[in-house]
Amino acid sequence: MPLNATLASVTQRIAERSRPYRTAYLERLEAARRKGAQRGALACTNLAHGFAAFPANDKLKLKEDKAPSLAIVSAYNDMLSAHQPFERFPQIIKDAAREAGAVAQFAGGTPAMCDGVTQGQTGMEMSLFSRDAIAMATAIALSHNMFDAALYLGVCDKIVPGLLIGALHFGHLPAVFVPAGPMTSGMSNSDKVKIRQLYTAGKIGRAELLEAESKSYHGAGTCTFYGTANSNQMLMEAMGLHLPGAAFITPNTPLRDALTAAAARQAARITDLGTQYTPVGRMIDEKAIVNAIVALHATGGSTNHTLHLVAIAKAAGIVIDWDDFDKLSAVVPLITKIYPNGTADVNHFHAAGGTGFVLRELIDAGLMHDDVTTILGQGLRQHCKEPMLATEGENGRPGTVTWQDAPAQSADAGVLGTVAQPFAADGGLKLLQGNLGRAVIKISAVKPEHRVVEAPAVVFHSQEAFMAAFKAGQLDRDFVAVITFQGPRANGMPELHALTPALGILQDKGRHVALVTDGRMSGASGKVPAAIHVTPEVLGGGPLGRVRDGDIIRLDAETGTLEAKVDAAEWEARSLDTSDLSGNQHGMGRELFSLFRNAVGTAEEGGATFGLPPIFEKEKATV
Repeated sequence: MPLNATLASVTQRIAERSRPYRTAYLERLEAARRKGAQRGALACTNLAHGFAAFPANDKLKLKEDKAPSLAIVSAYNDMLSAHQPFERFPQIIKDAAREAGAVAQFAGGTPAMCDGVTQGQTGMEMSLFSRDAIAMATAIALSHNMFDAALYLGVCDKIVPGLLIGALHFGHLPAVFVPAGPMTSGMSNSDKVKIRQLYTAGKIGRAELLEAESKSYHGAGTCTFYGTANSNQMLMEAMGLHLPGAAFITPNTPLRDALTAAAARQAARITDLGTQYTPVGRMIDEKAIVNAIVALHATGGSTNHTLHLVAIAKAAGIVIDWDDFDKLSAVVPLITKIYPNGTADVNHFHAAGGTGFVLRELIDAGLMHDDVTTILGQGLRQHCKEPMLATEGENGRPGTVTWQDAPAQSADAGVLGTVAQPFAADGGLKLLQGNLGRAVIKISAVKPEHRVVEAPAVVFHSQEAFMAAFKAGQLDRDFVAVITFQGPRANGMPELHALTPALGILQDKGRHVALVTDGRMSGASGKVPAAIHVTPEVLGGGPLGRVRDGDIIRLDAETGTLEAKVDAAEWEARSLDTSDLSGNQHGMGRELFSLFRNAVGTAEEGGATFGLPPIFEKEKATV
């Protein structure tokens, strides 16, 4: 089928807007490349330091400048269930690299914080900034110039975007991303939501809530709902950075280990010492970014990627904005129902057909670019497959993996649909704009009758103030909660997912409620309409700071409207609200992140602390 016209025009618009930055980025990428082994640029003393502690055979390979040297950059820690399996991966990778005639070294670790642990806590105010800190840590790991390719071990919310941003700043090196997989399924998502609401309503105690949560999050692996972590994995597949179908194989299984070993072998094949040189900075181009946005829409993925994909693109010299997301959402149908858009989890989705099925559906419908480069070479269609264990390993070593075509038909049409018979005609992620600024909203889990809310504003400067009012019984009415001073400059843009149960209770009682904020919601944004990431943020002069209690706010996800229905002259005459933010500056390490708060860009610019690649003088006239 020919390429969808909107997909083609959006891609062209991005390419034209990005040209001077992308040109400069690619020229710098080429300048950083050293044909052959990268470590050949090092002096003898430098190189000796780089392999001093290595086994003799590996050391010999590195001395000869012929064998590929692979970096392992890992976000392992054993507090995060999703990252705990990575403890075993470096040895698997090193053994597989040796078998492939390469050498793998653990180049460095990066931070890895869990939004599930910090949700509603002070530490969440560092969560968004942890992405750029991870990118910096990645750069430090690669700064020794010892490596010809890198394997990146990460799964969760800010971690994979941070690793990819760091990788793109070393865009001359090939990159293979290695996931750990989801935990096995626990308590059903619908039961989990009911128990959380019962606790919020004061009908059960903490002990009952903790027991339920422990049954939901019960073992090694990623949380199984389709939030930011699992959206990350879908996007890595859509950009061709994973081996096909690697995202949702559970940890500590023979197939998971075989995929990890295969990832090491593939990284060795695509270095500049061979004939398949595939630098990540050329792989991640305008078409790859568009494919990622399409995959996000088609699967009802996390709103956090309206920040992260913008920042990832920026790292590669590509400029995207929320108009691009909005235009693509209008033509990309929703073809999965995974919680919070449905009741199934990612294990159920994988069993129904998984990522290979989704990619093939979209390519066949002309809704994805097939003519892209992936870690397997040319063409995204190579990734429309699912992995199978070909042989069992012996003596504790991984077996081998093979691939077969993704199923021709969905094994569960209630979880995995088709472009011809989707669950919704659009991707459910929309741009809202009006006199309150620009915002995004995810409506794939919002029932049609809740997608338009017009009600009086109740303004809060913190989620704690909102919850205090809720618990005091002051919010049992129709209203729009306006939560201000939650942007990246104000307090690091924490997720406000802790508000979801309370708002859900009010909605279930028949109240017309919505949320408007310059902060973030979770990747598990659900049934209550939420206009989030309002830009500019209040601390940056955003008009959301002009809202007063009682103003009528209209949130219309059908027409893309977000406005305060206030006389224009009165609106312009109002001063911006103020708040004492001194409490956001200290404690739990926040004082160390003042540089981030002072340097961060807007949400629509990715909430990033770094800019686009500097352009050359000859290109400035085109900007």
